[in-house]
Amino acid sequence: MDTASTQQPEKIVHERLAVTRDPDRGRFEMRQDGRFIGFLGYTQDEVPAADGGEDETVVRLQHTIIDEAHSRQGYARALVTIVLDRLRAEGEKVSPECSYVEDYLRRYPEYRDMVREV
Repeated sequence: MDTASTQQPEKIVHERLAVTRDPDRGRFEMRQDGRFIGFLGYTQDEVPAADGGEDETVVRLQHTIIDEAHSRQGYARALVTIVLDRLRAEGEKVSPECSYVEDYLRRYPEYRDMVREV
């Protein structure tokens, strides 16, 4: 049986990627060697914790936009991976509103514990 066909692609196949958070514009911007590649738009809400504890920050991931010249090359996957890893490190939860992010979370279930539906 060929197991290579059932394996997921590498999450990040590009080098020299930089993702910055621009809260004024509500987006995470990705650049490669200073060149704009795309962004992941978001809003942020404080919601009551499910267990009645302190309020939680939930980042609503709204839309993933990659410059057309870079589409279908794995940049969107890299962007979402970097953003989710960063948000996990910051202890934030996410609410996927973007169809690409929803699909990503189905393919990479290791991030499902971060999802908080609001």
